[in-house]
Amino acid sequence: MLAPTATTFIGTGGANGVQALASSLTQGSVAAGAGQSDELLVNIDDVQKALNRSRASVYRYTNTDPRNLNPPFNPRKLNPEYRSDQKDPLIFHPNEVARFARDVLRIKEVTVEVLNSPSTATQQLLGSILDELRAIRTHLDHMEDLPSQLNHHRHNSQARPAA
Repeated sequence: MLAPTATTFIGTGGANGVQALASSLTQGSVAAGAGQSDELLVNIDDVQKALNRSRASVYRYTNTDPRNLNPPFNPRKLNPEYRSDQKDPLIFHPNEVARFARDVLRIKEVTVEVLNSPSTATQQLLGSILDELRAIRTHLDHMEDLPSQLNHHRHNSQARPAA
């Protein structure tokens, strides 16, 4: 199955109503080990844009520990998704980013929207190829018998000794 793309908006705004993030994501990205293969996740750059903070401050907010790959949940920190290796990038669920912005940073208005993005030419081409392959499969499944020439060829080739 094709992995459709989606756009996640994590909008943060107070009295000025500033909207902060429009990032493109793919479904089923990195968290397959956590059993969340159908969730949309954001990387550290997207969190930085959403929270309007420097990259260093986002790393300071993040719940990480050099001795523990997956530390327990900390309500005062930004908790990343499960990682299976120290080299895996930090990724976050959009609801966790929204929770952190609302509860810890005290940003009053936080909205999380997940919208489907328009399909690209590549996705359309792959979709048409998939449709054509399904049609071929259906045609082959409905064939009653193998073509007579193929049956004849198979019987003759099996009768000959191998060289």
